[in-house]
Amino acid sequence: MNVEHEVSLLVEEIRRLGTKNADGQVSVKFGVLFADEKCANLFEALVGTLKAAKRRKIVTYQGELLLQGVHDNVDIVLLQD
Repeated sequence: MNVEHEVSLLVEEIRRLGTKNADGQVSVKFGVLFADEKCANLFEALVGTLKAAKRRKIVTYQGELLLQGVHDNVDIVLLQD
C-alpha cells in the first residue's frame, strides 16, 4: 500500500473511533486505535502511518514515537475534516 492511501484509511478510522473534542475536532486515544481489531488488520505499521500523517499535518499528537501501553492515553487529533 502507498502512504497516501494508508493515511486516508487512518483518517477514516479516527473518524469511526473518535469523538469531537471541545474545539470541534475529532480525537481518539492511541490505545483505542491500537487495540481496535479493524485497525490491527488494516495497518502493518500503525505508528509509521501516524508519523506520516503528522508530517503531512493531517493529525497531531504529543511526542514523536508512540508505544503501546506507555502512550495509550495520548490523544490523536484530526486536523483536517
